[in-house]
Amino acid sequence: MREIMIGLLCLLLAACGDPGLKPLAAGATILAFGDSLTEGRGVGPAQSYPSVLADLSGHTVINGGVSGELSLGGRARLPGLLAEHRPALVILLEGGNDILRGSGEGALKDNLAAMIEAAQGSGAQVLLVAVPRKSLFADGAPLYGELAEHYGLVLDNDSIGELLRSPGLKSDSVHFNELGYRTLAERLHGLLKDRGAL
Repeated sequence: MREIMIGLLCLLLAACGDPGLKPLAAGATILAFGDSLTEGRGVGPAQSYPSVLADLSGHTVINGGVSGELSLGGRARLPGLLAEHRPALVILLEGGNDILRGSGEGALKDNLAAMIEAAQGSGAQVLLVAVPRKSLFADGAPLYGELAEHYGLVLDNDSIGELLRSPGLKSDSVHFNELGYRTLAERLHGLLKDRGAL
């Protein structure tokens, strides 16, 4: 009876803990999807966070970033990349342009939900990266946490906001420099390791 109770307690603690990720198989592809922060605006392609993450992880990381993209455009664009690359994991970092332009968080949340469902429907796991509201000390906008909870996703709620508050990591007011993108890649790599993907 004692062993059963201990087993049930372990299951309960696991259920209440943070979401995890399944280990990525050797040769599995990661799709980094988003806007200019994914594309790597302000640096060369080799310094973008997807390129650095590929070096750190040993996996192929597709850079699916398009500078200036709104989430509605990402919603339309993602299914084609999922079909082309068949990623095992999608890192979704989208919404900065919606927030900067005041396009409405309701529409952003709907578009992100559709992207998450498309990725999961293709068989990919999703790591969601939150974008802050237009506030100096903001971390991820609340809608990202709501989506992560609803879909059971691993969420990086802090990195973008924290890095944007560090002038030495930026090439302009909303983009990173080489050190900033490397720091983002290192943080995401650490999170993927902590949650079991790597």
